[in-house]
Amino acid sequence: MHPFSLERPRDLAGAFASGAQAGRNDAPIEFIAGGTDMVQLLQEHVRRPDRLVSLSGLLDATIELSPEGLRIGAAATMADTAAHPAVLEGFPVIAEALLASASPQVRNQATIGGNLLQRTRCPYFRDVGYAACNKRAPGSGCSALGGETRWNAVLGTSQSCIAAHASDLAVALVALDPVVELRSASGQRTVPLAEFHRLPGETPHIETVLEPGEVVAGILVPASPIARRSHYLKVRDRASFEFALVSAAVGLDLEDGIIRDAHVALGGVGTKPWRVPEVEAALSGAALEEAALRQAAALATQGAEPRGGNAFKIELMQRAIVRAIQTAGARA
Repeated sequence: MHPFSLERPRDLAGAFASGAQAGRNDAPIEFIAGGTDMVQLLQEHVRRPDRLVSLSGLLDATIELSPEGLRIGAAATMADTAAHPAVLEGFPVIAEALLASASPQVRNQATIGGNLLQRTRCPYFRDVGYAACNKRAPGSGCSALGGETRWNAVLGTSQSCIAAHASDLAVALVALDPVVELRSASGQRTVPLAEFHRLPGETPHIETVLEPGEVVAGILVPASPIARRSHYLKVRDRASFEFALVSAAVGLDLEDGIIRDAHVALGGVGTKPWRVPEVEAALSGAALEEAALRQAAALATQGAEPRGGNAFKIELMQRAIVRAIQTAGARA
């Protein structure tokens, strides 16, 4: 592990003054919260900051329901969020995504803000034995392009990076049109979650729109029929403590068995949480019949670029969408 100093500021003002940054491998000073992903990366020499600035005790951990929707503080744990009655009743896709993530021990420690910032599981990013990884070492190349691609993305890729986004929660949330509260010494701003994560392009090491010194403070999820009738389906190699090969987050507004509105997002296939508006448009006005669902789901593959070992995701993502819609549609 690269030697570093750990600082514990007394308040957010002190944290902001440190100049730390979240989610960047090229930052010499980084924030740390729950640390469940960060500690692994430190141990594996993937992250080598000179200083870590702890956010422990400085961020809001409350989970609150109002007529406008659900607010989750960035410091709320995955476990507390998944077990909250308001989440279970009004936003089941969030609870299901969290419970499909990690292990109970990790969920007790990991924070919601940190979950949005967790790093890819691409083996070429996680293994420093591979020198070429533009996400870890900007400008070094991409080992995955000529390597094993089973875990990598087919949507939103570039010649610089094909790493898939890792967060189950972010996929579930992006289907619900939330906004992310960001806070810094300059004040507070909100960003739609759909715009929070960046496509890799030529700068895959810049994964979000966070500015230096800026932190995730909370997430605001609007209340809606879409949120109440929602479901998260995760397809993985083993039943627990495994990342998604493909996942689908679905929310439906139904009337007499006809889909009035649908929100669909995919995980395991995109370089960021991947919303599929073409599928959503095709589902509007459709009945919950498999042929119609399958026809709509086929539109999710537009723009996909499979590479060798991940070509199976093209068919699997369509099947996941259909099954997730059927499960959500069967809910009262």
